[in-house]
Amino acid sequence: MKKEATKPPAFNSLQQQESFDRFVDVYNNERPHQALAGACPGDLYTPSARIYEPPGDPEYPFHDRTVRVTRCGRICIGKRKINLSQVFAGQILGLREVEDQLWLVSFLNYDLGFFDSQEDRVEPATNPFAPADV
Repeated sequence: MKKEATKPPAFNSLQQQESFDRFVDVYNNERPHQALAGACPGDLYTPSARIYEPPGDPEYPFHDRTVRVTRCGRICIGKRKINLSQVFAGQILGLREVEDQLWLVSFLNYDLGFFDSQEDRVEPATNPFAPADV
């Protein structure tokens, strides 16, 4: 794909996307594949009979409240806007008060960090996504 769709690179991203789209069409509908006994993937593909159901919003039964992260990566509590990360944009987080004015911020089963009313920022807990020590 790199050789056929990016050499030479297109003038802009729209032209580059057209190049990728042409490659995908040829790859799936014109180019025979040895692993498919000379057939093209487009000839053998059948869509799933199952209808996709996106997962529902997560629930946080052990938290005091939930909050949805804004597009710009903030959580809004009252008039306070606390920067978190755009990675979580649109996601629902759980908030639990662990001490007076000290809140634990969680995403699904992961504790992301803590914030208090004076700092107005989330201080990370231990990295919940770090690989486990072997």
